[in-house]
Amino acid sequence: MKLPPDAPVGLLGGTFDPIHFGHLRLAEEARETLGLAQMRLIPAGEPPHRDTPRSPARHRLAMARLAVAGNPGLQVDDIEIRHAGPSYSVLTLSRLREQLGPTRPLVLVLGADAFEGLATWHRWEELFELTHIAVANRPGHSPHGRRWPQVLSPELAAACDGRMLADAAALRAAPAGGILPFDMTPLAISATLIRDLLHHGHSARYLLPDPVLDYIAAQHLYRDADAGT
Repeated sequence: MKLPPDAPVGLLGGTFDPIHFGHLRLAEEARETLGLAQMRLIPAGEPPHRDTPRSPARHRLAMARLAVAGNPGLQVDDIEIRHAGPSYSVLTLSRLREQLGPTRPLVLVLGADAFEGLATWHRWEELFELTHIAVANRPGHSPHGRRWPQVLSPELAAACDGRMLADAAALRAAPAGGILPFDMTPLAISATLIRDLLHHGHSARYLLPDPVLDYIAAQHLYRDADAGT
């Protein structure tokens, strides 16, 4: 799909082990609320901040593709799976910049918990040179303005100074560098819960798309080993 040169592209990474309606609803609401021309879901290859995923990359990629089928606004990008080594966001964004050019607005979508820990990420300060960051309000918590910057580390609070955007339209004004909070529908679904249900022989229907659930059954995923975290 050919996009206008100023059309923002959203990026949502994760292990997607497995992908579920919480991921998909976040991606869809971010696409619409932020005025994104496209949202790319990026399954992690080797996530540096988490345990090794329960399912191999090829299965997580296949499940993600099944989950977004039929929605042209959501696409799956295998860029992290194609490159060996830890899936550091700064490296992924550098590669995407090479693909998409220096002027297209990119918008990395993070949950509030992930954003609040941003200063622990590899070369995290360089992210602002590569992308905007949109921060989704987590379920059950007050809007961002009521808790920032008190909950941020001093390093991150300093980095946020002067970067807050007033609205989604401001994402088009520059290719990177802004921070925009937005609220999302609270769906308290986790991959850990789904893996645990499946491991113990319980139904996970209505927590994730049926084609993904069918794939899990066909590939005998999440049944034999410990349910993990």
